[in-house]
Amino acid sequence: MNTPPVTLTIEHLGGRGDGVAAIGEQRYFVPLSAPGDVVTIRPVESTAEGIRGEIIELVTPSPDRQEPPCLHFGRCGGCLVQHVAPAAYDDFKRRQVIAAVERAGGDPAVVTEIVTVAPRTRRRAALVAKRVSAGLALGFHEHRSHFIVDVQDCPVMHPLLQAALPAFRAALTELLPLGASATITLLKLDSGIDALIGLERQPDLAGREALAALAEAADLGRLSISVGEGAAEPLAERRPSSLAFGGVPVAIPPGAFLQAAEDAEATLLAEVRAGTAGAENIADLYAGCGTFALPLAVAGASVLAVEGFGPAIEALAAAARKAGPAIRLETAQRDLAREPLEPDELAGFDAVVFDPPRAGAREQAIRLSRSEVPALVAVSCNPATFARDARLLIEGGYRLERVVPLDQFLWSAHVELVARFRR
Repeated sequence: MNTPPVTLTIEHLGGRGDGVAAIGEQRYFVPLSAPGDVVTIRPVESTAEGIRGEIIELVTPSPDRQEPPCLHFGRCGGCLVQHVAPAAYDDFKRRQVIAAVERAGGDPAVVTEIVTVAPRTRRRAALVAKRVSAGLALGFHEHRSHFIVDVQDCPVMHPLLQAALPAFRAALTELLPLGASATITLLKLDSGIDALIGLERQPDLAGREALAALAEAADLGRLSISVGEGAAEPLAERRPSSLAFGGVPVAIPPGAFLQAAEDAEATLLAEVRAGTAGAENIADLYAGCGTFALPLAVAGASVLAVEGFGPAIEALAAAARKAGPAIRLETAQRDLAREPLEPDELAGFDAVVFDPPRAGAREQAIRLSRSEVPALVAVSCNPATFARDARLLIEGGYRLERVVPLDQFLWSAHVELVARFRR
């Protein structure tokens, strides 16, 4: 844009973590700014929402600004609000949840204080790598860019995952041809690190041997590969890849979804338990590998777990069978976006738990709103789709009784929540 610099006072943070300011009717969005900052910006892009700008000068720092804890901050796109002090940061995330509750027609007073996980506790990490002339770039994309920031230390990632990165760096430097890229997904399981490497082409015999050596060097529990859009193929399994839910070990399939941090999972489970207290028959929808279904069944409830990802529901079914008849848990593979449980199928359940992906659970929420299920617990990773789905439930006669904001994607713009509904 051929526009002169503008000096602004940042009013608040927007939903993507950018600072928001206004001059008259014109809105400005400024990455890496904090509420209360006075900044001079260079306008760089005009959008339907407003003008995006880059900071030229921080004229007056906000009292809500802090020193970012990561040496890659400002370039790495993973954490966009490390520069915001804790109180303002928590308020930013909690306000997103309050706004979602208000859009749903609920009472914002039911929103609790936010629960935030500690640094260096994320047990799931998705990295990218590219072979370049200087070696290997391994880390995360820059904000609004395909350029990879070569991450040497990540204050979010669990130390066990961090410690494995040098072995991946060395192996992929030798394996990837110049210009080739790969994805690396790491999970911290009870059995150690489970790794899935996404490649552009099948490795030859020497490449497979190098990857098997990587599994040994990094002490991985399992190393799998996928090529393009193909299914994951276990290449080296040194230990069973398992994680226990409710004390029941589950053989986690490659690429399965898990909550990003153990403490966050514990918070969600506590809210699910409280929201389904006294229920004898529970449906767990979008059940994954059994994060909620198994603890509820172990506690004595009869549980129907429904999940669309075949390997996950098969792993859950196998774990329940192995646990024996004391676990009353049935499973069903079903795409709930296309084939939601109908009100007659929901009859007889005392409670329903649902934890959909970011797209939400619109079709299932419509059916739930027409059901007579007394208690619902919704887990959401997207306040926008939660607001839509919660409005359907409230308009169908449910009361929104409690909402807990949860920050397990530390220093990003994302916030999650768990909500209880009653009829």
